[in-house]
Amino acid sequence: MPEASFRVYEELNDYLPAARRKRDFPVRFPEPCPVRHLIGNLGIPPTEVEIVLRNGESVGWSEQIRDGDRVSVYPVFESLDVSSLLKLRPEPLRNPRFYADAQLGRLARWLRLLGFDTRYDNCIDDADLVRAARDEQRIILSRDRDLLIRREVTHGCHIRETRPWDQLLRVVRRCDLYGQIRPFSRCMVCNGLSVPVDKASIENLLPENTRETFQAYWRCQLCGKIYWKGGHFERLQARISTLLQTREDAITDDPSQ
Repeated sequence: MPEASFRVYEELNDYLPAARRKRDFPVRFPEPCPVRHLIGNLGIPPTEVEIVLRNGESVGWSEQIRDGDRVSVYPVFESLDVSSLLKLRPEPLRNPRFYADAQLGRLARWLRLLGFDTRYDNCIDDADLVRAARDEQRIILSRDRDLLIRREVTHGCHIRETRPWDQLLRVVRRCDLYGQIRPFSRCMVCNGLSVPVDKASIENLLPENTRETFQAYWRCQLCGKIYWKGGHFERLQARISTLLQTREDAITDDPSQ
């Protein structure tokens, strides 16, 4: 049976058994065998791969691996411009929109807080989720790597973190969302757009102490939820400021700066 030599780099090693990490290892396969099939068989979601080099040259997913090939697999680069080498990843979506799987409800709320169109349905099955994400041009966010290995998935991000805040940091960094953050422009509950609303039109819906204390209000156009700048607003604003600081910290730490 044909055999190729593989080497996986950086965080992609987390998907491999310990004996294969950070070293060359042989992989046997039946021919013909495209790049995507072999990467998926290794347990690595294709959405997490930026570049595959076959014998030193960048190749696409449909290229065939042959006996004796040397294959190098690299993760998505967050700070290096490797556009001249890219042959795997489809064009990025101009307006990033997301579909979070059933395990990521709190992440969906955080993304909505930042202003990103994020669908979430904890009852949808995988096939329908993939189909909806493709039809609506959404990036799938999932903790299930098997879901992201599916051939139909073109845009996705594997969420390995367990804490919602850490999950949010991964998505913002991975998809480079910093410049597109529009806090409080969406409803955290239903994903609808929140717009300013005249106080007089909603006074009868407000708690008495809220009505007497605050003058500015916003209302979701979809579900009707009302928002105002109470103590919760200040706490959320502080978290957003902390998130934005992570970009400044990354730039400061970048040796190329």
